[in-house]
This record gives sequence, structure tokens and C-alpha cells, in this order.
Amino acid sequence: MARLTIFTYPAEVLRTKSRMVSAVDNEIGRLIDDMAETMYAAPGVGLAANQVGVLKRVVVIDVSYVDGEPNLIALVNPEIVECVGEAVNEEGCLSFPSIKEDIKRAACVAVRALDRDGRPVEIRADGLLATALQHEIDHLDGVSLIDKVSFLKRRMIHRQLSKDKSAG
Repeated sequence: MARLTIFTYPAEVLRTKSRMVSAVDNEIGRLIDDMAETMYAAPGVGLAANQVGVLKRVVVIDVSYVDGEPNLIALVNPEIVECVGEAVNEEGCLSFPSIKEDIKRAACVAVRALDRDGRPVEIRADGLLATALQHEIDHLDGVSLIDKVSFLKRRMIHRQLSKDKSAG
């Protein structure tokens, strides 16, 4: 396994829509393993392939790792098929270091995808897992945290990231 570089805003790859994966093969398995290692080392609860410069529809998520044993969810070609309710939660992002914002999303979601073995799966989720699924699938569509906030908040985030960059 290898640790990958996480691209940070404003890298163009974060704005690029990822392509569907045609076959879940050994290459995709290695990508999942490398992404998981990268996510855990960061540390984070989710990572989309375009955040590491790979324009394929692959995400890894582990919301249990924060509180307990690892429970990795790896999804290939995930798509949200149902959204229910509304919730506002604080979100961070590995591509926006030091930024945390309240983001409005669906409270519950159903997601269809392929697992790391290429088998179809459906996940129904609420809470942190629902938020993480929506966040990572947004990344695959070229949508970032900054796209979910008001114009004023966006300007504040730009300033904060510029300040962080010049400080170190």
C-alpha cells in the first residue's frame, strides 16, 4: 500500500467530474487500499478518488474509526437513489484543511454502488454516515464544501486558506 497526496483547494482536479469505473479489478482494489491508508493517516472519515488525483468514481469512508475499530466502506460508482429529510451538520474536508462549516444536506440517504469485489450493494444511512456519503459523492461530481456555503462564507474561506498558505 502507498500513501497518496491529497489535493487541496483550489486544485482543478477537485472541480473535475469523475468517470464511471467500467470494471472492478486489481487496479481498483489497489486504489481502494491506497485511499484507505491515506484517509486513515490524514486522519479523515472519507476520501474520494479525485481528491488524490484519480478521476474515477471511487470513495472510501469509515465513520466508526473515530470512535472504535476500523470499518471501511469502499464504494465504486456510488449514486444517491433516495434522500429524506434535512439536517445541518458541521463538516470538514481533507481538501480544505482547517475549515469547518455547517452544511445542509439530506438527513437520510440510500446509495447504490459496487463493493470492492464488484458486487452491487445498497446502503441506507443517517447521521454522520449519510453526511459522509453525500460529501464524498459530491466530490466525485466536482462539487466541494465551498460550493455549499454562501458567497460571504466562500470569501471568508478564501481569505482563511490564503492566510494559512502564507503562514506555512
